[in-house]
Amino acid sequence: MSRESPVPERSAGLRSLLPGRSDWRAVRQAPRRDLIAGVTVAVVALPLALAFGISSGLGAEAGLITAIVAGALASIFGGSNLQVSGPTGAMTVVLVPIVGRFGVSGVLLVGLLAGVLLIVLALTRAGRVVRLLPTPVIVGFTAGIAIVIALQQVPAMLGVDGLHGERVWATAAEAAARFLADPQPVPVLLALGVALVTLVGGRRFPAIPFSLPAVVIATLAVVVFDLDTAQIGELPTGLPGPALDFVDLSIIPELLPSAVAVAALAALESLLSATVADGMSDGVERHDPDRELFGQGVANLVVPLFGGVPATAAIARTAVNVRSGARSRLAAFVHAVVLALVVFSLSAIVGLIPLAALAGVLLATTVRMVAGRELLTLIKATPRDAVVLVVTLIVTVAVDLISAVVLGVAIAVLLATVALARGARGEHVVVDHGADRASAAERPDGIVAHRFDGPLFFATADGFRREVAAIERARIVILRMSRISGIDATGAQALDEAIEELEREGVVVLLSELRDVHARPLLGLPNLERIRTTGRIFLELADAVDHARTLARRDHRAVSRSAEPHAGPDAKECVT
Repeated sequence: MSRESPVPERSAGLRSLLPGRSDWRAVRQAPRRDLIAGVTVAVVALPLALAFGISSGLGAEAGLITAIVAGALASIFGGSNLQVSGPTGAMTVVLVPIVGRFGVSGVLLVGLLAGVLLIVLALTRAGRVVRLLPTPVIVGFTAGIAIVIALQQVPAMLGVDGLHGERVWATAAEAAARFLADPQPVPVLLALGVALVTLVGGRRFPAIPFSLPAVVIATLAVVVFDLDTAQIGELPTGLPGPALDFVDLSIIPELLPSAVAVAALAALESLLSATVADGMSDGVERHDPDRELFGQGVANLVVPLFGGVPATAAIARTAVNVRSGARSRLAAFVHAVVLALVVFSLSAIVGLIPLAALAGVLLATTVRMVAGRELLTLIKATPRDAVVLVVTLIVTVAVDLISAVVLGVAIAVLLATVALARGARGEHVVVDHGADRASAAERPDGIVAHRFDGPLFFATADGFRREVAAIERARIVILRMSRISGIDATGAQALDEAIEELEREGVVVLLSELRDVHARPLLGLPNLERIRTTGRIFLELADAVDHARTLARRDHRAVSRSAEPHAGPDAKECVT
């Protein structure tokens, strides 16, 4: 039985971004299923929260704080009934360079600024705009992020510590060199074992979250056999109190680009995750993109006060939530509560987990992030898609995520513009003069109807001018607008200049099939205004052709009369 959409029609403004009655109606529908789903997601989220906190450079406790605080706030204020938020691998990729440059305080301040930016995006209704990224860019940077996360795990997997750098591939290479100089097999075996159990077990029994039992087994092995490997260490037994001592107004200008990057990533990943959740619910759920941005903004505004890393929605945890039968935002809230109970009661046990085991969890995560079939499909689709995907992936790994997205989108827009320009074309046909067909056939000049197919914009304007200039031996030209899908300022100027050039050569210009979509860019152009005031713009081609035939017959009779001999001496002289 289908339920109502969770996105009611509400008035614009801040009020429409706040929780409404429909949210709580959904909570009452299936609370037992939501409780079970929330506990299941918490089991999956615990090792990921610890691992992402460590990978970010702020420590395991920062990951737990983010999962608890952001998970609870985003579940209340977010725009999806099924979304689960917390620390993610994509976010750690952006945070590592910030930690290296500005330290922990810099990351917390970036998160605070990103929260403000996300709320501004929500208030300006930018949710639908953020979702317009091309698919090759999304797939390319997702694959790139997976590679970066995998490279981040190399030091922990090889048992090498004390390495920090902005370029993960350089850090991974240095860790490999140190490992070869002094091999430590225990961390390697733990990481690969956890990754293998997680992947193989998850493939055979997808309903069971194998990452947690794999980490438990690895931890027991380290404790029982007293293996020499790095562990998480001491964790707090509760959440710290909120504080703003990390705020340094003097470095905000330097941190603003990073804050924009974090906000952009949080918006993009959250909206993608919400879209995936909608699809998994078979169309029953429909998220509100602006509310989702608002919820992520609130979460990121509060999380830094407790020492957590910036948060975003997590596709993997959201997918587990949906598959576990979640029906409302209660499930995501329960997931946060369960993680909080773990922090309060089991922190001593959690501190025994080996770092290599968490590296194995993230290695398995990176394998699942890369959709091999989708990559191959896009690469084979068109050369344009392949170029955008590969460039985005390489720049993500070699430089950073935001540069990759900006460059990927720029290349996609450029290639799409070139493709549009190549696809736009025009053709012109000679129109007969109806009753005067015989005389028209004898005359080389006549009526020409020119039609341009495609958008008339900056990339096609020059081609349009050249096509119109190539019309020969015409006295009347009908410029057909029916197939022009859109016009920008450059296209409008090209049309105006083409009319001026034709009229300079003595050609009468008519316009037909002008539509509302053309009207705004054409306002105020002098030659078009003259055609309008002289009644030479027609809604239908047939009317334009009839008018052109009338003009042609009138012109033909005028020419015939001027050629007849006149009475009088001049005429006689002419005849003789």
